[in-house]
Amino acid sequence: MAHKQSSQPRLSPSGYEEDIQQVLAPRLAYFAAVARHEHVTRAAHELGVPQSTLSRAMVRLEDDLGVALFARKGRTVSLTPAGRTFLATVERALAEVERAADSVRADADPATGKVAFGFLHTMGSETVPSLIRAFRVDHPRVRFQLVQNYGEAMIERLRAGDLDLCLTSPIPTAPDLVARRLDEQRLRLVVPDDHRLAGRKRVRLAEAADETFVTLESGYGLRRITDDLCAEAGFRPKIAFEGEEAETLRGLVAAGLGVALLPPPAVARPGVVELTVTAPRAVREIGVAWLDGHPDTPPVAAFKRFLLSRRGRLLPGVAEGITG
Repeated sequence: MAHKQSSQPRLSPSGYEEDIQQVLAPRLAYFAAVARHEHVTRAAHELGVPQSTLSRAMVRLEDDLGVALFARKGRTVSLTPAGRTFLATVERALAEVERAADSVRADADPATGKVAFGFLHTMGSETVPSLIRAFRVDHPRVRFQLVQNYGEAMIERLRAGDLDLCLTSPIPTAPDLVARRLDEQRLRLVVPDDHRLAGRKRVRLAEAADETFVTLESGYGLRRITDDLCAEAGFRPKIAFEGEEAETLRGLVAAGLGVALLPPPAVARPGVVELTVTAPRAVREIGVAWLDGHPDTPPVAAFKRFLLSRRGRLLPGVAEGITG
């Protein structure tokens, strides 16, 4: 393996990171095999490449680095001190690449792969556990990476590639997303049990125009729906508190801080009365969203099909008649 050491390295100071990726990365496995065997022919046989191809690759690698990695005697080679230093890092890098490959293959495995699934805070106590339990009847070993957040934050994580699917409301209409309606959920006007409206079963939202409201923070889908419904009823709500959890709001209603428009609870809470809103129609649509054009792994595709099969029966409360 004749070798004439280049006087100048080919890796330019500008664009160095790009040069490393394009020039060095494809040759690292070749270098490690030659270093392991200390013999070009045996390394070429292991790699399944012509000996001449491997020899040229090593010469070019040294030229690109501007450093001699091997001392040569015929087809037998031994590492120089620089070669030993380089090999230690190359072996770690190749091991990391192999671990990364194993990880993505495992995540895509149809039987044991991973689904990164986001959902609203209000879906966490009952709806999502029920969905996962039902899905695992036929897919018992699929793993879930669960993210609980408000709608806009989950959409951003979809776009960033952190999530495969998210269960959200309102249903997004952005052109880079695909969204499908799965169900709708009635919202109730929640009042303290000693409130002037507490003896009623039904109420028009306009009757709460003078009330103080406790709501979710801006950016939450339920806050947007609350604002829109109040506007449709002819008023802008007076806000006493903005929070992050529906059950926190329900507790503050019980404490007399205000009233709230909320989805029904999984378990009835003392101290409040939940009234059906007759006008305007107080519902929120629940849908599943994903990034348009994003290829699905087999476990993600299976869970997506499962969610779409639950149209109209996504929410446990709907079947049990607890949503009012």
